[in-house]
Amino acid sequence: WRNSEPAHWQSLWEARLPGARRVVQDDWLFPRRETWVRRLSEAILDAREERVVLVAHSLGCMAVAHLAPQVAARVDAALLVAPADPERRAQLADFAPVPCERLPFRSILVASSNDPFCPVRLAGAYARAWGSEFVRLEAAGHINVKAGFGLWPFGLQQLVRLGVEVPSSELLRGA
Repeated sequence: WRNSEPAHWQSLWEARLPGARRVVQDDWLFPRRETWVRRLSEAILDAREERVVLVAHSLGCMAVAHLAPQVAARVDAALLVAPADPERRAQLADFAPVPCERLPFRSILVASSNDPFCPVRLAGAYARAWGSEFVRLEAAGHINVKAGFGLWPFGLQQLVRLGVEVPSSELLRGA
């Protein structure tokens, strides 16, 4: 939702990690689930890699949950960060209800104890429902630029845990 600014860890990863690419959506302010899921599905199916690792932030986590059964054969794993709560924001309501089925691929969900957009208990419930490993960060806000996150080496370490090759120089930068 609202895309990620240039200093956001997602933007920095996209610029620095080989093969990383953002799925551009038609409308970042008034998202439609059908459109977001279709765009994400197309990007996965068009990927040069046989299997992909998804990295989602905020509303992107919900798109992954809605999409999962359709592309399971092409997805190796997912890093889900600071999920949104579409039932608390009218602009995100099209993504509700949130699927409660286990994801058909390995996943790690990282959430903050004080995220203003999703209570940590709800993020934990998502992780349990989706079969995701749950990583709770203390007082990390929405894990974005406003909360003080740039390159975010800890997040890169989670990608490594999911089997993504991250250049060691990127892991050490900003550590």
